[in-house]
Amino acid sequence: MTERLREILLEKSVVRGRVFTLASGKTSDFYVDARVTTLDAEGAALCGRIFFQMLAGYVVDAVGGYSIGADPIVAAIAVVSHLEQRPLPAFIIRKEEKGHGTRKMIEGNFRPGMRVALFDDVITSGGSIIKGAKQVEAEGGTVAVVMAVLDREEGGREAIESHGYRFQPIFTKKNLL
Repeated sequence: MTERLREILLEKSVVRGRVFTLASGKTSDFYVDARVTTLDAEGAALCGRIFFQMLAGYVVDAVGGYSIGADPIVAAIAVVSHLEQRPLPAFIIRKEEKGHGTRKMIEGNFRPGMRVALFDDVITSGGSIIKGAKQVEAEGGTVAVVMAVLDREEGGREAIESHGYRFQPIFTKKNLL
């Protein structure tokens, strides 16, 4: 499964040939648009299955992450978990407070007291996922683990772990490329 996901990422998501500015502000000679893979039917199914297997070593009540990178990932995990008869509900963390209605920062199946796994597609500096983890904690949750499709190996792991979170990617830059 992991090798097939690697093939899809390389075919559909890895872009080279110019200098790209990343969300972290850093520049790179390659870009990984992982959403092309996580929104692909086969790619989504593989991500859901691989992450569900990776979660076997953790006690979690729900899966979530920052919108938009985590949206297809946590939905895929929720579907796989249902098919495996070990349901894990999903939630999404907003980047900014909703300006109407309930004004929630966390949408979906999250409530205080939950132990959660947080997901992202690509980790560079780790800043976004750390901010999301702090939001979960501010609303009464506990982060059991942070997982990602790709760790670009540009300080994200170290930043995440320095805040006391476990981090586990499917791929690192080294083993993807």
